[in-house]
Amino acid sequence: MDTRSNFHQSLEELQADLLKMGTLVEEAIYQAVKSLARMDVKMAEETIEQDDKIDQMMLEIEERCLRLIALQQPMAGDLRVIGMAMKIVTDLERIADHAVDIAKTTRRLAGETLVKPLVDIPRMADIAKEMLRDALTAFVEKNVARAEGLAEKDDQVDKLYTEIFQEIIGLMGTDLSVNRQVTHLLMVARYLERVADHATNIGEWVIYMVTGQRKDLNL
Repeated sequence: MDTRSNFHQSLEELQADLLKMGTLVEEAIYQAVKSLARMDVKMAEETIEQDDKIDQMMLEIEERCLRLIALQQPMAGDLRVIGMAMKIVTDLERIADHAVDIAKTTRRLAGETLVKPLVDIPRMADIAKEMLRDALTAFVEKNVARAEGLAEKDDQVDKLYTEIFQEIIGLMGTDLSVNRQVTHLLMVARYLERVADHATNIGEWVIYMVTGQRKDLNL
C-alpha cells in the first residue's frame, strides 16, 4: 500500500473511532436519563464510571489527529477533516460530561419519589440523541443538508425546555423538598438543551468543513 493509500485508510479509521465515541456518548445520555426516570442509582453510577473511557477515547483521537498532521502534512480538504475531528471530539466529551451531570442528579435524588412522571425530559433526550447521530453521520458523509436539518430539531428541544421551565415554575410553592427536586429537574432539562447545542456545533463544523462557510444553526 502506498503512502497516500495509507493516509486515506488512517482517515477512515479516524472517522470510525469518532463514530464509536459518538455511540458511547449517545448511550451515556440514554442511560443517564433512564436512571433518573427509574431512580436507578446503580445505572447512574455505571454512567459516571463510563465517562473515563470516553475521556480516554478523546485523548486517543486527538493524538491520532496530531500524528496525522505531523507525519502526513495533509493539505486543503484532508487537513480540514482532521481539524474538524479535533473540534468534534471536544463537543462529544462535553456532551458526555452532561450525561454525568444528569447521572449525578439521580444520585442526589436517590430514595425520593419524583413529583411527577418524567415525560418531556426523556423526549428532549430522544431528540438530542437523534441530533447527535445526525451530526456525526453528516460529518462522515460530508452531508451539508443533513447538518442544516439539525436547526429544526434544535428548535424542538428549545420549545420543550421552555415548556418544562414553565411547568416547573408552576410546581414550586412552600414545600422546600419539592422546590429542591424540581430545581434539579430543571437543571437536567438545561443539560439536555446544552447537549442539543453541542450537536448543532458539530453540524456547523460539518458545514464549514464542506463549504468553507460558517453558518449558525442555533438561532
